[in-house]
Amino acid sequence: MKKRYLLAPGPTPVPERVLLAMAMPILHHRSPEFEPIFQEVRDGLKWIFQTANEVLLFASSGTGAMEGAVTNLLSRGDEAICVRGGKFGERWAEICKAYGVVAHNIDVTWGEAVDPAAVREALKKHPKTKAVYFQACETSTGVGHPVKEIAATVRENSDALIICDGITGIGVNDLPVDDWGIDVAVAGSQKAFMLPPGLAFASVSARAWKSAETADLPKYYFNWKTEHGAHLKNQSAWTPAVSLMIGLREALRMMKEETLPAMFERHARLAEATRAGAQALGLELFAPKSPATALTAIKGPEGIDTGKITKTLRDQLGVTIAGGQSQLKGKIFRISHFGYVTRFDVLTGLVALEIALQSLGYPVKLGEGVKAAEERLGL
Repeated sequence: MKKRYLLAPGPTPVPERVLLAMAMPILHHRSPEFEPIFQEVRDGLKWIFQTANEVLLFASSGTGAMEGAVTNLLSRGDEAICVRGGKFGERWAEICKAYGVVAHNIDVTWGEAVDPAAVREALKKHPKTKAVYFQACETSTGVGHPVKEIAATVRENSDALIICDGITGIGVNDLPVDDWGIDVAVAGSQKAFMLPPGLAFASVSARAWKSAETADLPKYYFNWKTEHGAHLKNQSAWTPAVSLMIGLREALRMMKEETLPAMFERHARLAEATRAGAQALGLELFAPKSPATALTAIKGPEGIDTGKITKTLRDQLGVTIAGGQSQLKGKIFRISHFGYVTRFDVLTGLVALEIALQSLGYPVKLGEGVKAAEERLGL
C-alpha cells in the first residue's frame, strides 16, 4: 500500500470537507436553490481578494482569467508592459501578441524579482502604455515579486491599468487589492482555494470597467460585461461548474474560520521551514533574495538531474512535487506549501526528499533537513 501526498504548486490538496460538499447531489444552476450558493461565493471572493468590487468567476483555468484581462481591457494596437521573469510572465506577453497588443517586455533574470525601478523606466520609455501585467508569484521560478511597490510605481508614473496575476498569491500573501490600487487581480481554484482545477477568478476595479467600455478585442465566453450582468443576479452567463461552486463555498467557509491573518502567517511559517530544511541538506535555493511564500524552488545537486528527484519521490515514495520548466528543466525542483497544507505535510515532504536524495547518491545525513524545519516551526 502506498499513501500519496500532493506537494506540487497546483493542483494542491483538497480538504475532506470540500470533497464531501462537492459530492452532494447536483443542482440545476438556474434553480432558486443555487442562487444563495452563488451569493455566498460572491461575498466570500470579495473577502479573500480584499475588495469591494465584483469578482468575476469562470469555468476555466486561471489562464482564462488572464486572457480576459487582455481582451476586455485593451484594443488592437494598444501598448502594454509585461514583466517576464518566468513561464507565467511570458504568458502575459504571449496573450498580448495573440490579440495584436504591442507588448513591451521587461525581461528579468529567472530566479530574481523585478526591480520597480525597471517598471518606472519602462513607463517613461513607453508613455502610451495602457496596462502593466505582472505576477505576484512567478510559480515557475519560486519568486515573489514586490506587488505593492510595483503598483505604487505604476500609479505614480502613469495612468496605466495595474494587472496582477495572483494565481499563486491570492490567499497566500496579504494582497489587499483595493488598498494597493490593483485594477485587476486574477486567481485560480486549484491553488490556495483548495479546490480541483476548473474555476478562474478576476476582481475588476472601476478604472478597469471604464477601460472595458472602449476595448475592441474579440471575446465571447470571456466577455466580462456579460458575466458581470449575470453575477448581479446570482447567476453565471454560461453553465457554471456547479459542484466546484459548492466546493468553493465550503473552502471559503474554511478560510474564514482560519482568518486572513492566521492564513498568511501559516503560509509564511511553512515557507520559512521548507527553505531552512532544504538549506540544512546543503541544497541551494533558486530564488534566495526574493523567495515566494507559496512554494520553494531548489537547485538540484551537482550531477543529478532533478527529473530523477521528482520521479523517485513520486514513484517510490508517493510524494508529488514539481520539476523545472523550460530552461530550468532538470535543474530545479519545486515544493509547494500552501492551501490545505500544514506543518506535518512540510515535514513529510522533507523526510521524503532526504530519502530520495540518499537513494540517488547525494550525501545526506538523515534528519538534518527535518530538524532545521522543526526548529523553524517551533516543534
